[in-house]
Amino acid sequence: MSEENNQYTFENETYRKTYWHTCSHVLAQAVKRLWPEVKLAIGPSIDNGFYYDLDAPFAFTPEHLEQIEAEMRKICKEKLKLERFELPRDEALKFMEEKGEPFKVELINDLPADAHISFYKQGEFTDLCAGPHLDSTGRIKGNAIKLTACNAAYWRGDSNRETLQRIYGVAFPKKEELDEYLARIEEAKRRDHRKLGKELGLFMMTEEGPGFPFFLPKGMVLKNTLLEYWRECHKRYGYVEISTPIILNQELWHRSGHWDHYKDNMYTTVIDGEDYAVKPMNCPGGMLVYKSEPHSYRDLPLRMAELGLVHRHEMSGALHGLFRVRCFTQDDAHIFMTREQMKDEIKNVVKLFDEIYSTFGLTYQIELSTMPEDHMGEEEIWHFAEDTLQAAITEMGKDFVINAGDGAFYGPKLDFHLADSLGRTWQCGTIQLDFQMPERFELEYIGEDGQKHRPVMIHRALLGSIERFIGVITEHFAGAFPAWLSPVQVKVLPITDRAGEYANQIVQKLDAAGFRVEVDQRNEKIGKKIREAQLEKIPYMLVVGDRDMENSTVSVRHRSGEDKGAMSFEDFAQLLKNEVETKAIL
Repeated sequence: MSEENNQYTFENETYRKTYWHTCSHVLAQAVKRLWPEVKLAIGPSIDNGFYYDLDAPFAFTPEHLEQIEAEMRKICKEKLKLERFELPRDEALKFMEEKGEPFKVELINDLPADAHISFYKQGEFTDLCAGPHLDSTGRIKGNAIKLTACNAAYWRGDSNRETLQRIYGVAFPKKEELDEYLARIEEAKRRDHRKLGKELGLFMMTEEGPGFPFFLPKGMVLKNTLLEYWRECHKRYGYVEISTPIILNQELWHRSGHWDHYKDNMYTTVIDGEDYAVKPMNCPGGMLVYKSEPHSYRDLPLRMAELGLVHRHEMSGALHGLFRVRCFTQDDAHIFMTREQMKDEIKNVVKLFDEIYSTFGLTYQIELSTMPEDHMGEEEIWHFAEDTLQAAITEMGKDFVINAGDGAFYGPKLDFHLADSLGRTWQCGTIQLDFQMPERFELEYIGEDGQKHRPVMIHRALLGSIERFIGVITEHFAGAFPAWLSPVQVKVLPITDRAGEYANQIVQKLDAAGFRVEVDQRNEKIGKKIREAQLEKIPYMLVVGDRDMENSTVSVRHRSGEDKGAMSFEDFAQLLKNEVETKAIL
């Protein structure tokens, strides 16, 4: 599709956000028509729709949202023209004061003295807004609007300010697109890792430790299997593994720069009268390991990996299952190298990312984040680092987008946004190029010339947070993990009591072959046993009865419902072995 033909479709991000921004005004207009006493705050477009923050003397219910939706459809049918106009500051303040909109008055007061204060009018409704907007409410498809939720929100994100109600919505140019979106939302609810984590016995959260996950026995099998694979891959790519302390003194965090840039997210304590901090990331410990002995250019690149438990103070309202927690295992690596090795090392990391992500059937998009306003170091070094990252992935044929000003405070980075089976994206992997910390920690190596030189450093996380990645793949696979990763790979289901001993023999043989297996010896009908094993999302069920005992076979069923029929134990064991060794995704 040409750019010209594409400009008025949702393929065009600018048009999509303009459409949703206009919907937020239609939402606010509908609320004011129904309840004039409600006060308006702000209503932007967001990545997956729009919202409006409102101050109402009552709590919005699902019934209220239905009323608002109906009124929004009326406004769309009225085809009201959106007209932009500007007012001088004094007139703008008076205009909003007369309308009784204190939040708008505050916003105007906070604008620069020379700001152009613009408004958009549609029928009887006018809102303070910079735009842009569609030219008419008639451009919006009324029957393709859905208000999806209403949550509490602090005014301007400040917990000390007013608590408002935020109504979320989404809209599309066609009703069919809305129906598809809502179906995806329902599927996402079915896959919610918090729900599946409880049903499958993977992890739990408690009131005694909000944001601090507890892994249960099956969850630990999943986690350890994932980490075994992680270690296997890193060994092949030339990494050594280290472990650094969870608590280190505050001076270290001042030296690294984290105290100045990250202290609000750090937990602190006092030991022997000295200030200490619980580590929110692993990199300063990695610096100390590097510095613990002298290095030559022959030692470089030195790739040090760490599965480090880190703690970060997150607001209670931001906590969300395994996706946003207060302690997690960061799969970090720190690579020390010469400038000449930088590009090759970046490529080496990307190759490792490719191998591991493809194992889970995950694709990704790359984002290059450049120098933020709050940064350490000279701009010249930053631009050199940015150019090196860009050149490395360009030479690999990788596409990327620029995320201006969102780099780490010590260096630019490549962020890898993974796409799951529902098309949702998750930021997991990152490659950060750092010239600043080696300088702060006075890291050195002896070059070929016999002189001391400063190494360059890569900070690299692949899965990001192990806990968060487990949440991602739980939803990606809807809890039906590939056989190699599944906490229980086989469940043996005897049909009768007579087959119980034979079932135990099968279990022993599978266990001896290294498979994870359980047996269901309950006195229940086989249909119920099969249904429950399917709900537990166990890859294979071996149904054994009198005929299997006579023929020394097992009747194999897959969790998908496929009946693979009777086969010898050896044939089934080979089938499962191949699936596990190839890490097949079925």
